[in-house]
Amino acid sequence: MVNNMKLKYKLIFFYIIVVMIPVLIAGVILTNYFREGALNRAIDQATNNVEKIKSQLYSKLRVPTDISNLLYFDEDLERLVNTHYPSILELTKAYLNYTDLKEYVLRYREISNIRFFIDNPTLVDDMSIAPVTPEIRTRNWYTQAMRNNQIYWMYIHDKDPYINSPKGTINKLSLIRQVPYPEYSKSGILMVQVNQDELNQMLHQEPFETIIIDEQGYIVSAKNPQLVGSTVDAFDIGINVQSQSKGVFMTQVKDKDSYVMIDEMIPELSVSRLKIISVFETKSILSDANKVSQLGLFIVIGVLLVALVLVYTISLLTSNRLLRLSRQLNQVALGNLNIVSHIDGTDEIGQLSRQFNYMVASINQLITQVIESNEKNSTLEIAQREIKLKMMASQIHPHFLFNALESIRMNAHLKGEKEIANIVRLLGKLMRKNLEVGRERAPIKEEVEMIRSYLEIQKFRYEDRLEYEIAFDPAAAEVMIPPLIIQPLVENSVVHGLENKEGTVHVSVAVTLTENQEIQVIVMDDGIGMTEDRLAAIMEVITKAEEEEQGRIGLRNVQQRLTLYYGAEHGLSISSREGEGTRITFSIPKDSGLKA
Repeated sequence: MVNNMKLKYKLIFFYIIVVMIPVLIAGVILTNYFREGALNRAIDQATNNVEKIKSQLYSKLRVPTDISNLLYFDEDLERLVNTHYPSILELTKAYLNYTDLKEYVLRYREISNIRFFIDNPTLVDDMSIAPVTPEIRTRNWYTQAMRNNQIYWMYIHDKDPYINSPKGTINKLSLIRQVPYPEYSKSGILMVQVNQDELNQMLHQEPFETIIIDEQGYIVSAKNPQLVGSTVDAFDIGINVQSQSKGVFMTQVKDKDSYVMIDEMIPELSVSRLKIISVFETKSILSDANKVSQLGLFIVIGVLLVALVLVYTISLLTSNRLLRLSRQLNQVALGNLNIVSHIDGTDEIGQLSRQFNYMVASINQLITQVIESNEKNSTLEIAQREIKLKMMASQIHPHFLFNALESIRMNAHLKGEKEIANIVRLLGKLMRKNLEVGRERAPIKEEVEMIRSYLEIQKFRYEDRLEYEIAFDPAAAEVMIPPLIIQPLVENSVVHGLENKEGTVHVSVAVTLTENQEIQVIVMDDGIGMTEDRLAAIMEVITKAEEEEQGRIGLRNVQQRLTLYYGAEHGLSISSREGEGTRITFSIPKDSGLKA
């Protein structure tokens, strides 16, 4: 379908598919990415703020804890609260002499008051030390502290029934702990009240709405101080924060989509848990990101529309120029080779127009060359016929040579020269095989037979100076190999083995089938051998790609053919020692050639 569309519509279509739609999709993805990034930054900021609040809260609550530890072992306080005073005068003197509680309050700004409750009817409430009343015994904080000797943190509300006067107002986060006195068989309750302004000051600069609650659900501190003293239910969080220990939750707070971050802390030496809750509205976090996304989307759409107009204009101009070039091509197709294209410009269409002119000129030139070539071909064809006749005539010479050798052999045989007749027969057989090397491959048995003929001829020449043996595995007889692949190695052993050596030289040829199904060929002699430097020079010559004059033509030919047929790993391997002889080996895979 696309191939049937006009070029300008193709450009517009591909522009929409390849540019416009991906850009719009990328814009939507980036918008979501910015939104997610804004939310993640808000969550990270809230997490850091909560961690900072936890650290500050630990620090502020450590002061009341340390003071309660000091008072826990304060012997003066123990005597003061456990003494039965006969009169108000004696009690007043005792209160005036013990000033530690007031000094702690004045010294540490984290503390607003310290109170101590004990069962001693001779005491009176002076805002620091007070006797336990029946109303106090019924309070939750009192009964919880009397159960065990642990530190509790809880919000003491000013609506407790035992507080009926302004001097009894507490309405603060307080440390509650039991102080046992075994010598008197009784225990007191220590209450250290935290300064509410110090707690609220921690949250005053927080960017998000943040509160701290105790285990009863009372808000002990808040960015909005008016929330202090109310329960967490008044905050209208859409989840049960009491059942959540830590995490970030997406919910609705006051019917608005919001994120709620909850973390908890256990003050030092305490068994109570305080929870820090940070709330931020999703809409307020995403408002800036949405504005940036909308602005970016409008800009992208505007750019895409402008680009669409430009693409349409360019496609229209391009189509008109191509149409002109198409008409000119039609003229050439009709045989008009005198037409010239005049499309201007240096772009691809302008280059195509110039190439069109070059093409027309080349066609005219080729037509002239074809005419001249036809005349030359006629002359060449006549010359080729003459060469063919000469080649056919040259085929007569090998037959004449074989007939002459056969006549010599018969004449020698009739005159009783059987040895000469046999050598002539072997020579004719050897020459015939050499003239048949045009075959691509030959059976190994024929190669071995030719080697045997060659060694017999050399034996006739050198007599007792040459001894040879051939070991041939019949299992390899029918395997096809390139012709004249072993004979040059045998010739090398005979010629170079007899050089500069007196006495008899032994040449052995072994063709075996190994367990790895490879044909292994070994040609050895015990001739003069060669030095390591000479051997290295020979190996360099036969493995070179370029042919050298007066080089080891036979060995190099064998090496090149082996590597071409079977690969470099099946090339020649030559070992030699000076005065001991030379050993040449190679192997070929049995399955590389079909049987004869």
